[in-house]
Parts: sequence; C-alpha cells; structure tokens
Amino acid sequence: MEQVQDIDAVVVPTGGGGLLAGVAVAVKTLNPSIKIIGVESERCASYSKAMETAGPTHTDIEATLADGLAVPQVGFNAWRTSKNLIDKMVVVKEEWIAVAILRFIENEKCVVEGAGACGLAAILSGHLDEFKGKRIVLILSGGNIDTTILGRCLERGLAADGRLVKCKITVSDRPGGISELCKLMGSIGVSIKDIIHERAWVTSDVFSVEVKVVCETRDYSHTIELRELLYSKYKKVQFDNIPMNNFVSSSTGEFD
Repeated sequence: MEQVQDIDAVVVPTGGGGLLAGVAVAVKTLNPSIKIIGVESERCASYSKAMETAGPTHTDIEATLADGLAVPQVGFNAWRTSKNLIDKMVVVKEEWIAVAILRFIENEKCVVEGAGACGLAAILSGHLDEFKGKRIVLILSGGNIDTTILGRCLERGLAADGRLVKCKITVSDRPGGISELCKLMGSIGVSIKDIIHERAWVTSDVFSVEVKVVCETRDYSHTIELRELLYSKYKKVQFDNIPMNNFVSSSTGEFD
C-alpha cells in the first residue's frame, strides 16, 4: 500500500488461507474499495471447496507446480477472517502456472515458484479480464524452487505457450525423405531439438516412415506457420501440443 498508489485489486495466492486473511484485513481496513482476489491451482483448490461447503473441508490434492499452496484444508481461523472480505476466488490450470513462471523469467528476470506465479497465471488465463486497464498488485509469495523443477516448468511453459512443439509426420521412406523434412523446417527458422523415426508400427504403406519431432519456434504465430507449412507438404501430420487443441495462447490471446 505504501509502495503502490491507487490500487484497484490485490491478487493473493491461496493455500491454507493465512496470507489471504492477513492481506484482506489489512487492505480492506485501509481502503475498502480495493478488490481482494484469491487464486489457487486446480489441483489443490481447498479454499474453493470451502466456499462450496460453507466451511473448511478436506480436499484431495494432486501434485502441482504450486506446491506451496498444496494444503488439503483451509485453516478455520483464516476462513472465518477472510470469507466476508474477499471479492473473488480464481482457480487456474497448471499450464498457465508454467507459462507464468516462464513470463517472470523472460520479462522480469525474476525466478518465482509456482505458488507465487499463480497471480500472473490468473491474468494470463483471462480470469481477471474485468480489470483490464486497472492497477493490480500481484503478491509473489512462496519459497525457493528446485533447479530441476524449474527446468521442467520452463519446458512445460514453452510447450503450453506454443513455442516447444511436438508433432508426428508421415514421410516417404526413401533416401533423403527425412532430410527434406528437416530442411523444410529449417527454411522457416524452426530449431529441431529431437527427432525419432519409426517404421515397424506405421499404419500406412510400407514405403512410409513416421517421424516424431520435437522442435522450438519463436512464438505461437511461428508455430502456426510451421503447422500450415507441414499440412501443405504432407498428408499425415499430427500435433500433440496443447495450443494445437484450442488452448488460448498468451502470445495472441486468441483461440486457434
């Protein structure tokens, strides 16, 4: 409140509810017009469950990038303190948390664990569109993030963002067939990270080979360019990435 003036909303990562309760009391006391938004992962939505049942209830949790929020039950004191002070509770998907971690590193040069990145994930996923043009405070809570987990988060974020792409292409099994595919991808600046070819389990004719490719693109629009190019040159092309299945890209904000 001292660092940022004219705040419209504060987004608080929510696990057991202690941070949410404290922030809600402090902010609403100083300025009741400021909106308090809680955000939690879909894999540990214990506060949302408490809202449904009108009280803290044990909630089954799954492994999540936001492990700092993985609390199976909201605290009773936190619940009683915060339940009438919050204005909205948002539940975000794991893919958006991964993208948010990636965005913090790329744009802010800041390493944030999954719990702290949930606030940005809520914005990227479109849950807070009513605050466009408003001043929103994101609380970057949580502890340290393991380096191996960070690497996985970044790769998952790139995949969810449409920049790390996995696809399968059936090409002619003749000398130079796979080479032509690689040259085609390279012609538009796509970087191939991994490539595997399979002959024994291909369902088409014996003169074809299925090539599985993991490649890196500049952004979502570059991925769309790659897809259109492959569709124009090959009859059998399959993309396994989320953005190829109507996932909203944070780069374009549009459905494919």
